Amino acid sequence: MTDPKANDAQHDPAATAAPHPTSLSEPDAQASVNEPEPFTELENLYAENAGLKDKLLRTLAEMENLRRRTEKEVADAKAYGVTAMARDMLGFADNLARALASLPAEARAAADAQLAGFVEGMEVTARDFAQRLARHGVKKLEPQGQKFDPNMHEALFEIPDESVATGTVLQVVEEGYAIGERCLRPAKVGVSRGGPKA
Repeated sequence: MTDPKANDAQHDPAATAAPHPTSLSEPDAQASVNEPEPFTELENLYAENAGLKDKLLRTLAEMENLRRRTEKEVADAKAYGVTAMARDMLGFADNLARALASLPAEARAAADAQLAGFVEGMEVTARDFAQRLARHGVKKLEPQGQKFDPNMHEALFEIPDESVATGTVLQVVEEGYAIGERCLRPAKVGVSRGGPKA
């Protein structure tokens, strides 16, 4: 004898039909859950692009700053590379000037031809040396009558004088020199005191 439920199952198409398939198979459904949305992926690419662009711009700016610094360092090396040698040579210029100043004007006027030729040769040497220093950017300071500048002058004493503004250089004891815009050796000076304030 047969089971009536078994017969019903044989004749019922819904019972024997395969289970209703989903619109996507299981692996496809899983993949669609894990895949990022197209707009989210595009936003991520835009963000990454912006970050890379920012890094590139920063690198270019740093390279430009490095180039400018290097150019300045090279220019400074050319302008100030002789500073130590020039400072040592100032002693020679001072001694030459002292030697010429030690000969009184009367003795120079009464000198014979040999002494006069020697003095003239010393003066030519002093001028030539000053020109050679100037070619390397070394120039003599001219502080006489100028306002005292602590960056370029060294005050040794004050001179009472009410006719000029206080702080005016009235006497130069030792010549000063500059190389480019920098002080190579400050001029040793006497400055006025007691006059109107500058």
